[in-house]
Amino acid sequence: MLVVALNGSPKPNGNTAQSLKIVLQELEKEGIQTELLQLGGKPIFGCKVCGKCAQSKDRSCPGHDDELNPILQRVFEADGILIGSPSYFSNMTPEVKAFIDRCGIVNGANGRLLTRKVGATVVAARRAGTNFVFSSINLFFGITEMITVGSSYWNMTLAHKPGNVQQDEEGIRTFQTLGKNMAWLLKKINQE
Repeated sequence: MLVVALNGSPKPNGNTAQSLKIVLQELEKEGIQTELLQLGGKPIFGCKVCGKCAQSKDRSCPGHDDELNPILQRVFEADGILIGSPSYFSNMTPEVKAFIDRCGIVNGANGRLLTRKVGATVVAARRAGTNFVFSSINLFFGITEMITVGSSYWNMTLAHKPGNVQQDEEGIRTFQTLGKNMAWLLKKINQE
């Protein structure tokens, strides 16, 4: 089994990335392979709704020449997907939004590749906006027929400077529980 985590923050080792790593550690303890991919800060553009993915049907977005297609391929190969984003003015980063829009369109144009994959959201914020980011990403999981995993609280941390998540005891426990719940669900699904 493979879980791919997308760091939507432009900071490769900021609080979003560190939060994702806490979840990934729990998955690895359960023998699940993980991969952390950097999404934030990359030149990834929004969907043009050009329809080329429906014509090519090759699980890619031929309408853009940017860095998203290798990420899409890893996501479509994975059993589980973690999407992490900081809260930017009460919502996700533009790279996460571009990923969601284009992944959703390519998914639909290629026979609904994400159906019944396991998804979870991880959010970091200085003080506010986490619920909007959390909800927006979970709406993506819902419309793509993914199974969303929860934890003992919303999957978020309040952490401003890189590393502050390490002082958020409740956030750490929430992310650890999320990892355990995701591992449990993946194992149940893959028992068949």
